[in-house]
Amino acid sequence: MIEMFDKDHVVSIKEFKREEIDTVLDNAKEMLPVAEGERISHELDGKILATLFFEPSTRTMLSFEAAMIRLGGRIIGFSNPKQSSVKKGETLADTIRMASSYADIIVLRHPQEGAARLASKFSSKPVINAGDGAGQHPTQTLLDLFTIREEKGGISGKHIGIAGDLKYGRTVHSLTHALAMYGVELTFIAPEALQMPKENTRELKREGIEYKKAPGLESVIDELDVLYMTRIQRERFPNEEEYEKVASGLKLDTDMLENVRDEMIIMHPLPRVDEISSDVDHTKYAKYFQQAANGVPTRMALMSLLLDKSSVVKR
Repeated sequence: MIEMFDKDHVVSIKEFKREEIDTVLDNAKEMLPVAEGERISHELDGKILATLFFEPSTRTMLSFEAAMIRLGGRIIGFSNPKQSSVKKGETLADTIRMASSYADIIVLRHPQEGAARLASKFSSKPVINAGDGAGQHPTQTLLDLFTIREEKGGISGKHIGIAGDLKYGRTVHSLTHALAMYGVELTFIAPEALQMPKENTRELKREGIEYKKAPGLESVIDELDVLYMTRIQRERFPNEEEYEKVASGLKLDTDMLENVRDEMIIMHPLPRVDEISSDVDHTKYAKYFQQAANGVPTRMALMSLLLDKSSVVKR
């Protein structure tokens, strides 16, 4: 197979061709033994990753750091902008210029949509978007696709239900766009007030992707190959009563798994609150912690591709 990857930065999953996604996923598979500590890699010896996190993160930040260390590289950066010159009024452009002179690759998380795009214009080194406001989270999408492919043996043709806050969730917007490249069947599970935005569903129609809507889990869970759960944000509701009215049909417990497909998997980008009962964790369907672990090989592959487009995995 001819590998294809032609990216200087990773800002949006919308800028990926399917062949480029497949290249990342193929190389993430090759990276698994390194990610799990079974093999040592020196592929990125001497390289430095700058992690610039202007808002909180656990899985994304730690998995990028683990990925760089597993490949032999090192890390600089911050996870609290109050500890940086941003507190003194430094612009994002100047922060990026500075970081790109110290590091070989930059990972940026920022609360403002479009920040990663701006950073890519001022950086002399590759920039990876680790989430920008309500915009894009491309590396989450890549690890989600990797998880589906690993657990289900492929992506195309699968029936995937996406449940929760579909209106505001940047994770599901990026994921839906990528899934459209693989010819899947989609069901959007949410009350109408939190349903997938029209611009996303129009895109699916243009791509000829079938989708349907459901207000709650119980009516469709038995039809799914993949159930992708997301958190409903309490802060978007005027009071607890309104939140519970919406959230009640989007909470998963073991009783609801009685008649699901035998090979169905449950995913969640995490953190979860109360949308998945802890009892579900012990079932064979729960794959969300493995999904989080898959962030390491996926991000290893992506950084390696960006830093060496000609040869990703050195054997």
